[in-house]
Amino acid sequence: MKEKNQTLTEIKRTVLLLPAVILLICFFIVPILMTFGYSFSNLALSGANAKNFRFTGIENYIKMWKDRTVFISIKNTLVFLVGSLIGQQVLGFIIALMMKSGNSTFRRIVGPFFLAGWVIPEVVVAICCSTFFANEGTLNHILGFAGIPMIKFLQTMPMTTVVLANIWHGTAFSMLNFQSALDGVSNEIEEAARVDGASYLQTIVKIVIPCIRGTIATNTMLNTLSTLGVFGLIYMMTGGGPGSKTTTIPIYMYKQAFVSQQLGYGTAIAMLLLVIGIILSVLYTRIDRD
Repeated sequence: MKEKNQTLTEIKRTVLLLPAVILLICFFIVPILMTFGYSFSNLALSGANAKNFRFTGIENYIKMWKDRTVFISIKNTLVFLVGSLIGQQVLGFIIALMMKSGNSTFRRIVGPFFLAGWVIPEVVVAICCSTFFANEGTLNHILGFAGIPMIKFLQTMPMTTVVLANIWHGTAFSMLNFQSALDGVSNEIEEAARVDGASYLQTIVKIVIPCIRGTIATNTMLNTLSTLGVFGLIYMMTGGGPGSKTTTIPIYMYKQAFVSQQLGYGTAIAMLLLVIGIILSVLYTRIDRD
């Protein structure tokens, strides 16, 4: 009787999980397999290849190896990723600390300011930041009042500009994660460390950060995966330019797949993004275990 009840329980669990498994297969696994398959083909939206679809083996990957822009896009993606991660993590952690120790007025002012950047759609963030950093934009007007000549931010330092825009857009996510983790750190531990003579900075580095190590690792992984896929923000602000200075892998993938209409080559480039995401996820997991 007991074994029968266990069997019925397992069947019920399987039935309840079945819809989620079906959705996972249809909208996650199948698209990945299709993308992987198309990366070995000459799939195109127009031209002769659109009528003569065929599998070309590793031809697209050989073409990528010879394509200088692919390596530029990889470098730009890593620069954008590292800059965004450092900015979002550090700024989010500092703000979370200030929110924890600050008064209610500070929380009411600072919290909504950073949350606004997170809840606003990416396209709107891109328009706001483009206006802010434009030649005749808000920032140059502020610099003008200080007697500083106009700086063409989007032309002379485009990568820095899009990184700063992404930091503002994503810092609130890190802030909320760290704020939740910091609330779980006992104030008694911090007070005991200070009684023993530890400074505020030493308490943060040696007590607080080790206590929220798991949150830091998880937050880093989630931010990495979301930052790797950033497209609209960069495309709306710079279009990947000037030249190829802000052409990341998603931007170059889009241009090859939908502007040049070479879907096969575009999906091959997309596989780069998948590989980088997997490598970094495994790396973060191992570091967190250690």
